[in-house]
Amino acid sequence: MIRPFLSTLDTMRTLNITARHTALALATAIAGLLAPRAAIAQERMTVAPQEQPVVLRGATIHTVTKGTITNGTIVLDRGKITAIGGPEVAVPRGAKVVDLAGKHIYPGLIDAYSTVGITEIGSVDMSNDIQELGDFNPNVRAEVAVNAESRHIGTTRSAGVLVAFSTPEGGVISGLSSAMSLEGWTWEEMSMKGAAALNVKWPDPNARPGGRFGGGGPGGRGGPAGPPPKTYAEQVEQIKGYFAEARAYRDAVKSNQVVRTDARYAAMIPAIDGAIPVVVAAEGAAQINDAITWGKAEGVKLVIRGGRDALFVADRLKAENVPVILTSTMSAPDRDYESYDNAYATPAKLHAAGVKFAIAGGSGALYSYRLPWEAGVAVAFGLPEEEALKAVTINAAELMGVADKVGSLEVGKEATLLITSGTPLDMTSNIIQSYIQGREINMMDIHKLFFQKYMEKIKQQAPKKITP
Repeated sequence: MIRPFLSTLDTMRTLNITARHTALALATAIAGLLAPRAAIAQERMTVAPQEQPVVLRGATIHTVTKGTITNGTIVLDRGKITAIGGPEVAVPRGAKVVDLAGKHIYPGLIDAYSTVGITEIGSVDMSNDIQELGDFNPNVRAEVAVNAESRHIGTTRSAGVLVAFSTPEGGVISGLSSAMSLEGWTWEEMSMKGAAALNVKWPDPNARPGGRFGGGGPGGRGGPAGPPPKTYAEQVEQIKGYFAEARAYRDAVKSNQVVRTDARYAAMIPAIDGAIPVVVAAEGAAQINDAITWGKAEGVKLVIRGGRDALFVADRLKAENVPVILTSTMSAPDRDYESYDNAYATPAKLHAAGVKFAIAGGSGALYSYRLPWEAGVAVAFGLPEEEALKAVTINAAELMGVADKVGSLEVGKEATLLITSGTPLDMTSNIIQSYIQGREINMMDIHKLFFQKYMEKIKQQAPKKITP
């Protein structure tokens, strides 16, 4: 996951990553050889970049930012939206015209917190590239580890999620989220923004230092004694100290001082300068409050991720203009005093309090496909549907710095959109077709392949009628 650097250590890390990707490719190839021949023939195929103009007309177009257009027309050319409006929009010469009367067009949904492409099978280590060793890895970029052949990509797209922020985990400063368009042969082709946000895990003030067995060393209970566990205050000071070192490095570089290149500090400069947000993982009220205080002192563009107790600090979130990425909308309560709908109703209450938020599908690649229903549950518990749609489109795009490309249907933005039978936030709606950067993508995925396979099995094994 780490990009190659000049030092021997970085070279070794790069070789390690290459080995992991080679192992993953080998495993994928073996799985392909073992797969049914029919499934191989129908597997999802990457589509070439758009060459012919496409005109989608007759549908209800939900732009998200500029209202709804009935009997609308949208023109896609060279991967961009070049025109949008009513029936009067001109059809370019040589365009493919698609009649979508009775259908709906929405922007592609965006998952602001995902591991799609960097994890495949939880129990197979070589298929997981989520984290690196050590507590401080700000130079980790998720995009270079994304496996374009991941089967999770197909199932995620079938649910309407066309953009995902692939996010590294682990340690204290985990690395950089990358905005990935879910279509392409390679990670380079899929990447929209390699360094979209810096991720920090805020310590838990209620956690017991040293875990279950206290401050034992690497050998666990009975193993060699290690350093004593850090207190909450010490962990916070460690984060502050690392940012101070990165700021000093930045200042030295800007003043043309001779400094030894440090890729970790260099990767933090855009976050320190406010060019990209710092996404802080924090759930409890105390964590969120302390993270806000820290972020204000650092002068960074702060985003809270998780936000289980965001309601308890909603007034401050609004006053400090700190947005939240909610990751637990479909979660059951985990504390005895909470009502059953605590997580379901949180988006509606945050909206009423004036807090800006996005809704994520949960970090696991297995759960990104649930993103539209995470937002749909919020609608069922009081969030206006248009706000729920914003939470998985334009709000997510704005928080992560790609609103100039995706998140709404506007002239000049990428032609990344959905054609549906109804709102994508309702699981009874069908995603009929998707376009990513103007490409009419293959809608096949592994779930559909298995459905076809076993329906054929039922058909072939059905009892034969015996004619007397």
